[in-house]
Amino acid sequence: MVEKSKVACFSGHRQLPQDCTELRVNLERAIISLIKQGVVFFGSGAALGFDQFASETVLKMKKNYPYIKLIMVLPCPPNEQSLKWSEEQRERYNRLLGQVDKVRVLSPKYTNSCMYKRNRHLVDNSAYLICYLRKNNGGTFYTVSYAEDRHLKILRI
Repeated sequence: MVEKSKVACFSGHRQLPQDCTELRVNLERAIISLIKQGVVFFGSGAALGFDQFASETVLKMKKNYPYIKLIMVLPCPPNEQSLKWSEEQRERYNRLLGQVDKVRVLSPKYTNSCMYKRNRHLVDNSAYLICYLRKNNGGTFYTVSYAEDRHLKILRI
């Protein structure tokens, strides 16, 4: 069993700014600060937008920190999670899945609650949450609120 103090997860919106330069710099700073505190495992829900952006950032950072691990926690099987996505989005997703250290699928099929269960699983197994939150509703807002209730250290970027 992995010690929670060594685990961080991500949550953020699907819509990202047109220019992600500042977001990338802030995300890298947050990840480095956690690595310096002993975090080794980074969990991502693999959703479009921030989850995938954060996952790609961790994979790039593995060049300088080869011991860090990226774990994809999927709400349902990959072909169901990406069912309504464009071909380009599915290709990016599958490319990411091929590079991660571990994939964990929580539900054998898509359900109305599988995304919330995935988000809760990420929070419940982490000591830190790196989030990109810009509105007070939706899945990211719910996940950040859930993380606050569970006393995670939250890094807002």
